[in-house]
Amino acid sequence: MTRLFVALEIPEDVRASISDFRYQAADDQLNFKWEPKEKVHLTLKFIGEVNDERAGMISNSLGFLEQYERIRCKLTRFGFFFKNGIPQILWIGLWVDTILFNIVERLNNELVKFDIPVEKRKFKPHLTLLRIRKRFPEEWVTKFNSFIIPEINFVSDNILLIKSELLADSSKYTVIKNFNLK
Repeated sequence: MTRLFVALEIPEDVRASISDFRYQAADDQLNFKWEPKEKVHLTLKFIGEVNDERAGMISNSLGFLEQYERIRCKLTRFGFFFKNGIPQILWIGLWVDTILFNIVERLNNELVKFDIPVEKRKFKPHLTLLRIRKRFPEEWVTKFNSFIIPEINFVSDNILLIKSELLADSSKYTVIKNFNLK
């Protein structure tokens, strides 16, 4: 079985800037296990576990992605997803071209034929930076929430089909197919 998702690639220089910003927001990084910058991406559609034959069929069905123009993006702010009032995920938000919302909708509609359920949650463009598994200092929440992200506009010209292998304490990503945007 192969675990797949579709993601918008974030340029290397933008990922490096994000890494710098997180250190500026909270210079004492403690012992948290941050997402490695090479794994930072914008998930467009989580597909989940499929057999190898279906993975190939899914890959072939996504060729429509190359009909789309490159996606303009801008970093917005740091934020958190909470569970029971406790921060679980630290993310950085993105403003994106509205066409990306159309792409997400088309991905959902296209993948239904492979019995991949349509995502019920509204698409919220964000990049996961940290999965919080231990006590997170309250002052950090304030520091990140009040940090002003310098204006960084960028263009992404690749959508990726990625295989995710879950390991004992992390995950390994392998690009299965790269869809070049016009």
